[in-house]
Amino acid sequence: MAASDGTKYAYMVARVRAMKSKLIPREMYPKFLNMEIPEITRFIGESEYKKDVDELSKKYSGTDLFEHALNQNLALTYRKLIEVSQNEANILITEYLRLWDIWNIKTILRGKFSGASEDEILEDVVSGGQLRYRDLSEIVRIGTLEGVIGAFARTPYYPALEGYKGDLAQIENALDRMYYTNLIKAVSATGNKLFLKFLRTEIDLKNLKMLFRMKRAGMERDDIIKLLIPGGMELKDSDLTRLASMPLNEFVRALEEYSYWNAISDVSGDLTSLVNIEPRLDKYGLVYASRISYYYPLSILPILDYILSKKIEVDNLRIIVRGKETSLPEEIIKAHLVM
Repeated sequence: MAASDGTKYAYMVARVRAMKSKLIPREMYPKFLNMEIPEITRFIGESEYKKDVDELSKKYSGTDLFEHALNQNLALTYRKLIEVSQNEANILITEYLRLWDIWNIKTILRGKFSGASEDEILEDVVSGGQLRYRDLSEIVRIGTLEGVIGAFARTPYYPALEGYKGDLAQIENALDRMYYTNLIKAVSATGNKLFLKFLRTEIDLKNLKMLFRMKRAGMERDDIIKLLIPGGMELKDSDLTRLASMPLNEFVRALEEYSYWNAISDVSGDLTSLVNIEPRLDKYGLVYASRISYYYPLSILPILDYILSKKIEVDNLRIIVRGKETSLPEEIIKAHLVM
């Protein structure tokens, strides 16, 4: 990396290192498993989540408070990254965090489709992208699915939504494809090859999760291919077509040809269990981001590493509390964690 490239990221990387140092240490998660929900809430109320817990405790309590505090903190953290970044870093972070716009649109559509209440839908909204919480709240109050879709007419996401004919999966897939297509274009325009490599690896991991899910569901080859995202690092279009065509057991054996196999080969028991597979693939993505950011310390990569690490912290906390709320056995909760 040229010296000038490193210099332009030096300030942002210093900010992000300070933020990363405040993440919850990994060794705390096994301790959380031995705590009750009020104890965990008290712990995060004395951490970087204090301001969010204090503010939201006037409106929520129990697990509702926990959920909303996590989501608000995550959204504000990501917005801070956008606000303190400049030039290329700002462009790349802004485009990458549009993932949360996609997440929120899907969350609202699924909620409306299933008849969830406004509060239930808003509990899962994370306004970490370009769509503000206030605007999303107003959209949630719209009564019909068609009305919700119409509310996004002036956003860049509408082309993926306007073709809705009652098939929600088709719309969700169109949103994912639009997001990654636009992101690859934006990253390619900056010439940032490190981000492009990171992004293509992320697409591979997303496709692997989709392949496992769809094969377990017994979907046909052509239907699976429609749901996969082009542009991956190792899994090219020809690889995806071949893997989609295989029966589940052959598909699992074929994965030995790819570097991702190391992430799942030592999973004990049934390799086809998504409880085992998906956290391992998430861990692969996190370790990969951490490793390449170490080799390129003055680049976009430490920022991406932090974005992933923060998301996984929130996911882990949510998994633990939801698991305890539904009285899941500790070993089941632990299997879902990314540590």
